[in-house]
Amino acid sequence: MFVDHVKIYVKGGDGGDGMVAFRREKYVPNGGPAGGDGGHGADVIFEVDEGLRTLMDFRYQKHFKGPRGEHGMSKSKHGKNAQDMIVRVPPGTIVTEAESGAIIADLTENGQRAVIAKGGRGGRGNIRFATPANPAPEISEKGEPGHELEVVLELKVLADVGLVGYPSVGKSTLLSVVSAAKPKIGDYHFTTIVPNLGVVDTGDGRSFVMADLPGLIEGAHEGVGLGHQFLRHIERTRVIVHVIDMSGMEGRDPYEDWVTINEELEQYNLRLTERPQIIVANKMDMPDSEINLAEFKDQVPADMKIYPISAVTRQGLSELLYAVADLLDETPEFPLHDPAEVEESRHVLYKFEGEKEDFTITRDDDGAYVVKGAGVERLFKMTDFSREESVRRFARQLRGMGVDDALRQRGVTNGDAVRIMDFEFEFVE
Repeated sequence: MFVDHVKIYVKGGDGGDGMVAFRREKYVPNGGPAGGDGGHGADVIFEVDEGLRTLMDFRYQKHFKGPRGEHGMSKSKHGKNAQDMIVRVPPGTIVTEAESGAIIADLTENGQRAVIAKGGRGGRGNIRFATPANPAPEISEKGEPGHELEVVLELKVLADVGLVGYPSVGKSTLLSVVSAAKPKIGDYHFTTIVPNLGVVDTGDGRSFVMADLPGLIEGAHEGVGLGHQFLRHIERTRVIVHVIDMSGMEGRDPYEDWVTINEELEQYNLRLTERPQIIVANKMDMPDSEINLAEFKDQVPADMKIYPISAVTRQGLSELLYAVADLLDETPEFPLHDPAEVEESRHVLYKFEGEKEDFTITRDDDGAYVVKGAGVERLFKMTDFSREESVRRFARQLRGMGVDDALRQRGVTNGDAVRIMDFEFEFVE
């Protein structure tokens, strides 16, 4: 099965917890704090593997959670950082955030990597909180939660040349005779339901990758037929080879076919019209093909390159392949996204949390005040509520963020319930 679009959940590893410990050595009274920091959680990194051709593996595993860092230990020993989690993806994979649609990475080259979800930092041990005023603190932090998000993976095959055209015009047959690819071929519509790639050798030392893509029909840009399953794969190609059945055996007019397919390409993505196009008049071994070709040439612009061939008898294939190779030599790549746009999206993705309001306050049906916000929840998760000093530190941090004043403005009074995540506190003046 060919899979080219999937939604998955990714989470960086949580940081390890810091430790509260004290030196206990013979003849060393009041040894002081000795609790180490926790290790950093693992980043989830996507890496391109040129041996993969589909996103099939992600149909069976849709959750990727990095391992957490090791907890801090006594004798001032820090926990070990977790090893990064490497997830392998095929070349041509675009990673976008599911909620916002922001582009996180466009992965095209073998070995290329992108950090998708960063791991949390390790919590600090009590050696980090020692001060002259409090030389023996009983405070430590829990590990920071790793970044988590849902991402959409979209595969757009890497091919230099894309074959477009109506179903059953001979695209698969053409690919099978000019390369070693063995696509499924039949005399019925939509024989090709997945992209097929083949390496074409022109015989003069040049070669290129050609993709036989599912056939287009009218309305494809709106998802009719195989629609977007086809069109997303044409976006990376540099040259479009438009195959037309010049025999008219299907009862369609070749010129109308040409106009309709080009309209579908334009409606889907205006940038597709920037790509140079070669017209291939296929099935020239059939009756009436010569007559139809003459009429077709009168209707299309005079500067259009038309190559009459027969994929079955191999008539005209050499001239076509040389023309395609020449056009590739002078045609640059068409990047799907501006690299600066990708970097900007990545920047917004990781920095946006800090730009939003730190918290919001609402009220539940039972009268409790509910405090929500990434900053508040992060502090909550990193606080060890089993220790009195840590609880007091958490209260000071909330006060410093302005939570206490905001609650008073909302009308909270002494003894009212305040809820943060699944825990409930009593507001005390």
